[in-house]
Amino acid sequence: MAEWSGLHSSTSRHTMDKSITLPPDEIFRNLENAKRFAIDIGGSLTKLAYYSTVQHKVAKVRSFDHATKVIIDELYEISVQEEVTARLHFIKFENAYIETCLDFVRDHLVNTDTKVIKATGGGAHKFKELIERKLGLRVDKEDEMTCLIKGCNFVLRNIPHEAFVYAKHADSEFRFQTTQPDIFPYLLVNIGSGVSIVKVESEDKFERIGGSSIGGGTFWGLGALLTKTKRFDELLQLASKGQHTSVDMLVKDIYGGSYGSLGLTGDLIASSFGKSATADKGFPKEDMAKSLLHMISNDIGQLACLYAKLHNLSRVYFGGFFIRGHPVTMHTITYSINFFTKGEVQALFLRHEGYLGAIGAFLKGAEEDNPNQYSWGENYAGSSGLMSVSPDMNPMQRARSGTFDMLEMDRLERKLVNLPLLQDASSYIPDTVDLAEDALAREYWLYCFEEALDGVVKRALASQPDMPEAAERAEKFRQKYRHKLQTLRHQPFAYGSLTVRSLLDTREHCLNEFNFPDPYSKIKQRENDMALKYYQKVVKSLEELSWEERQFALIRGVLAGNVFDWGAKAVSDVLESEPEFGFEQAKRKLEERPWLVDSYDQWFERLKGPPHKCALFFVDNSGLDIILGVMPFVRELLSRGTEVVLASNSAPALNDVTNGELQILTESIAAMDPVIHNIQPDLPRMHLTPVGGRLDKVLAMVVRERKTDLVIIEGMGRAIHTNYYAMLSCESLKMAVIKNSWLADRLGGKLFSVVFKYEVPAAGHDSEALTPP
Repeated sequence: MAEWSGLHSSTSRHTMDKSITLPPDEIFRNLENAKRFAIDIGGSLTKLAYYSTVQHKVAKVRSFDHATKVIIDELYEISVQEEVTARLHFIKFENAYIETCLDFVRDHLVNTDTKVIKATGGGAHKFKELIERKLGLRVDKEDEMTCLIKGCNFVLRNIPHEAFVYAKHADSEFRFQTTQPDIFPYLLVNIGSGVSIVKVESEDKFERIGGSSIGGGTFWGLGALLTKTKRFDELLQLASKGQHTSVDMLVKDIYGGSYGSLGLTGDLIASSFGKSATADKGFPKEDMAKSLLHMISNDIGQLACLYAKLHNLSRVYFGGFFIRGHPVTMHTITYSINFFTKGEVQALFLRHEGYLGAIGAFLKGAEEDNPNQYSWGENYAGSSGLMSVSPDMNPMQRARSGTFDMLEMDRLERKLVNLPLLQDASSYIPDTVDLAEDALAREYWLYCFEEALDGVVKRALASQPDMPEAAERAEKFRQKYRHKLQTLRHQPFAYGSLTVRSLLDTREHCLNEFNFPDPYSKIKQRENDMALKYYQKVVKSLEELSWEERQFALIRGVLAGNVFDWGAKAVSDVLESEPEFGFEQAKRKLEERPWLVDSYDQWFERLKGPPHKCALFFVDNSGLDIILGVMPFVRELLSRGTEVVLASNSAPALNDVTNGELQILTESIAAMDPVIHNIQPDLPRMHLTPVGGRLDKVLAMVVRERKTDLVIIEGMGRAIHTNYYAMLSCESLKMAVIKNSWLADRLGGKLFSVVFKYEVPAAGHDSEALTPP
């Protein structure tokens, strides 16, 4: 949540004049490039959506023309260029601020040529004249339910860990669900003033199959009569403090205990408000609010269960004004669902359920751009994140006025899909450990990223030595990322599941925001140039070995190359202090066999058999890793007659090799190596495919077309932090060197222990065991 300052100086608590802390240009970001608007106005909250184009810097590499007479030692040059990408902005604020917000939007619109604003929600009619007068745009009202469904489909497809189960008494309140390849069908229970129950079967096919007049309005109305409390959030706050058992009649109040033959426990509510009929005393308003919340939530839960069973649906999402991310509400609905379905159906909630209508209204006005043909990713640098909703953690949060919540999403270059070779895409969980649930791991990794911050700032500055304003931008990056880490320390569930991968993604988003597209570009360039000089020597030494010796040497080479990871402090310290540290020294650092996880013997036996048809190799670091470790191994596969697809990052992350760099490196290696050269010109047996955080649709197509039967995943990030338990429908190799002493200790190994995991998808296959990090 963000708070807004600078517009007014009064300290009134419940009006728009409250003095708050974030300037409006940090809330309504990039308004000068806004192209299209939509608005969803409810009873108390307004959600504004707009589309903008964002200019940002990207690092590009280009080969030097060595045919010229100018002698250049470097293989390629690095340039920073401007690119334009699309971004979606969603801002949520109280209706009390709507006039001031519209004024700010009007004053900062520069280039927009839009004439219409799409509007939905109950307040769209009420504020229609105000919007048209302030913004000079025609209000085009859209059907509320259609917008809601469109928005729900969009977030379920595009935001990982959007849906969650709420478990009040668990170590982790929030248990996030992975994004499903097929989100349909599902049941959406929208709880506003009343309840609408909608069966959603496809993008455009949905049906309201039921509902109830007993909903959020009932809770608010009866609550106001019972407690004289007029504000909805204050009523919820009362409920969070109440004891419903003083008002409700329980099973044990009637039978003296449980009713075993009917399966009813003694503490089950037999009659909501049952005790109030015979009592001669008044009841605390907290207790009445709690009883009322239980009564309505149980009623809605039972209704949802009946419709879910009637239509054979197991996914039930709850949203609407009544939910508001409030823990008592989510807990009572969850309890009700569990009780009535005996655990067969889970109550699912959405991180961004408050934005569904605004997102849907925006999509209704954007058909010509067809946003669904792209994939979109949450931008962690510009999104507020889910705040703690536990009253114990932040008791005043719900009483605050003037809070603003933001969500930003960036359009990705290509459509992203699941790897076709997953055994079961619906159960695939990429990350090995959720740091939100593992407190010890969370504290360690947050500490690691905070400790590494100075080094990242140093690299960012070194990557732009000729830009005098770089120091100021680097300091802003430092402050923003440190703030994000502090937020995640107290609210680990802010962006869904917290993982090492998401911490890296957040750092990259913050770096990009302050125009540091590739802080490690100079280091990668230097290491690539150096490693290329040794390539032929490494290949020659391998060719002198017997076939059996060479297979083991190739694996040791890949592992030694993987040591060179600037993201690991133990390694970066060595590389900083010992610039001459090289490939042979890295080999000596490796653990001797038997390794921590050791399937090498099985792999060696497999190599005696027929060659693989096609190998998909997810490569890792630049320099010695890709050139002296991976390429000789790829060379051997090619010599066996195996086609190879090299998949690298499409955008920079730490010192990982990017696709642009890999293309140049491969061409350079082909120029000096006949084995690579003979097959490289038209790439009939080797393909270079970019891949981002998820899987590029182009790569998925190549994998299918080439009938890939071997997947190789290299590196601590890809093979241990993620994908360690990924089950594939073909053979797989997962190789990594553990370069973190804490992680090594947790896994029962030591620094530079080796994980070499070869798996064959056969029934009852007993893979090597490793306790997750």
